[in-house]
Parts: sequence; structure tokens; C-alpha cells
Amino acid sequence: MTTFERLLDIQKTRGAGYFVLIDPDQWPPEEIGQVARRAEAGGADAILVGGSLLLSSSFDEIVKIIQEQVGIPVIIFPGSTTQVSRYADAVFFLSLLSGRNPTYLVGEQVRAAPVIKALQIEPISVGYMLIESGTSTSAEFMSNTRPIPRAKSDIAKATALTAEYFGMKMVYLEAGSGAEQSVPDEMISQVCHYISAPVIVGGGIRTPEQAARKVAAGASFVVTGNVLENVAGRDLVPAFADAVHCKD
Repeated sequence: MTTFERLLDIQKTRGAGYFVLIDPDQWPPEEIGQVARRAEAGGADAILVGGSLLLSSSFDEIVKIIQEQVGIPVIIFPGSTTQVSRYADAVFFLSLLSGRNPTYLVGEQVRAAPVIKALQIEPISVGYMLIESGTSTSAEFMSNTRPIPRAKSDIAKATALTAEYFGMKMVYLEAGSGAEQSVPDEMISQVCHYISAPVIVGGGIRTPEQAARKVAAGASFVVTGNVLENVAGRDLVPAFADAVHCKD
């Protein structure tokens, strides 16, 4: 079974899947294994690894540490071609369709594709869409693109449909790391009713109640990251998992 097939099975059996994002820049290397174990024990269905900016020079080793500590899929969520590792189960092969910067539409992808093939990492093609969140996020700044206005669900629908027509396996609606506001529930609902591909939603989701609303709106997978980087949030993984797993 491929990693993508495992994700689809999680969606089918649990109602929706819950991913925990680990940004290597936000954790001391000696704590990352523990963070991953705690996420799996709390009910996370997969670990995403990556960030908009990578200050660490040991990405490959970090992914190896995580892979050795958990039994759930470890998926790279890359901000650039520097974030590739032979130890990952899969990589989200992202194209930033919400922007018009050719580097992140196809440029980085052309450079990364031969490396991914050589390392035999499973690519999962994803149409990546930044959504306005009330503040300038790292993803917006680093990609030098404008997000889709949060009140413009029609643009989000058309962009998501483009991803599906391109043959991409998933669509990711992203408010961004540290977002003031998460992706609007109404936009999620409209996109999910307009396309058939699974929709991932992340950014600005700070409470299990918010996560549950994203699933109720139609999200197939919910991602949390920043909220778990503070002491108060570290114990919320089980609550997030319960909120997302609407069929459990």
C-alpha cells in the first residue's frame, strides 16, 4: 500500500485525518524525536516535516530521527528543494497555484523531481493554495506571492478545480504558519463541494473546536503546527485527534 493509499484509507475509516507539522527550525534537534512520538501517541495519523525557511543543515538526519521513532507516515512538506530526504515515506510534490511566481509553480519542482526519483521517495502531487489570513506569513513572504483573498471563494474554487484538472491528487488550503485567521469554513465548504480531490486545511487552527469545524465544512485532513510549539499546546494533540476523527 502506498502512503497516499494509506491516507485515503484513514479518511475513509476515520472520517478525516489529522497531521502534525514539525518545523525543524522550531525545535531543538534533541527534542524532535520526542515530539514525533508524542504526536503519534496522541492520535496523529501522519507527521509532516518542513517549513518555509530552513536554518538547520541536518534536514536528512532530522527526518531519519523522526522515521525511527514513529510508525505512522512521515511526509516531507517542503519549502524548497533543500528539503528532501531518503528517509521520508513520501513528499508532498507542491505547486503553488495561488501565486504567479514561476519558481514555485514549476521551477523548484523541476529541480527536485530527479532527486526524488533517485531517492525513491513517493511523490504525492498537491495543488497548494495560500489563503489570506490577516497577516503576512512566512510562506507568502518567501514565495513572493499574494494569497487568495479570504472573501473570494470563487477564486479558490477555480484554482482548486485547476489542480484537479491537472491531475493533482490533493488540494491544500493554507492560511500559513502563525496565521491570525484560519481558512474560512465557508470557503472550505465551497471548494470541497466543487471538486472531488481530498482537501487538506492548515494554518491558524488553534483549538480542537476549530479543527472540528474544518472537518464539518468538508476538509479531508487537518494540519496543526504552531499551536503545538508552546508548552500549553503540547497536550492538545489527543483533543485535536478526537475532534478530527469524526467517525471514531
